Amino acid sequence: MKALVAVKRVVDYNVKVRVKADESGVELANVKMSINPFCEIAVEEAVRLKEKGVVSEIIVVTVGPKEAQEQLRSAMALGADRAILVESSDAVRPLEIAKILKSIAEAEDAQVILLGKQAIDDDNNQTGQMLAALMGVGQGTFASEVVVDGGKMNVTREVDGGLQTVELKLPAIVTTDLRLNEPRYAALPNIMKARKKPLEMKAPSDFGVDAASKIQVTKVSPPPERSEGVTVGSVDELIDKLKNEAKVLG
Repeated sequence: MKALVAVKRVVDYNVKVRVKADESGVELANVKMSINPFCEIAVEEAVRLKEKGVVSEIIVVTVGPKEAQEQLRSAMALGADRAILVESSDAVRPLEIAKILKSIAEAEDAQVILLGKQAIDDDNNQTGQMLAALMGVGQGTFASEVVVDGGKMNVTREVDGGLQTVELKLPAIVTTDLRLNEPRYAALPNIMKARKKPLEMKAPSDFGVDAASKIQVTKVSPPPERSEGVTVGSVDELIDKLKNEAKVLG
């Protein structure tokens, strides 16, 4: 059984994001880039399924610039067997990515398809759901536990009211949440081995997909700075400030 894991190259979560001076986007020059944290959880889950003997091969794929090879190598250092980079300098939107992933999943006959629930740069939370719709298969989103048994998968989902467990027939889509697992660190020998693992280069056109974005970003601006908080001495003073300064009370 093959597992297909989609990952995304994003600004490292420890980096303070800065807006470009011309407000055309986020500053990426000389900025540390990493695997999206939710995608890293998806890679870890695939590796655990392989260690249990459920999965025989892990294929990691990303859509992005040539530099995204670095993140694919990192995923292979964590345990993925091979990688596919669909190279594009465009900001490819979730629907086009889902179409590309559909073609790869079907060509590879992947039974378990894992994605992070969202990326920390655009927070769309769309690709997994779109992929499930395009493939016509079941999906388990916001997964906190995944159990594969034969041709079925039980996914425990985090929902507003608590936890929900769904049973999916394979192939199926899973989008991973924070509490699913804690990703391991790549050992130096595995980092060295990852350099020799196969990495295939593709283009969106190979899958009949037009990667050009249909959305134009007109302006990116930082949020307004918040004023410092103040300490009040009594409830009456708090109410007075809410009424007369913040003007949130009538």
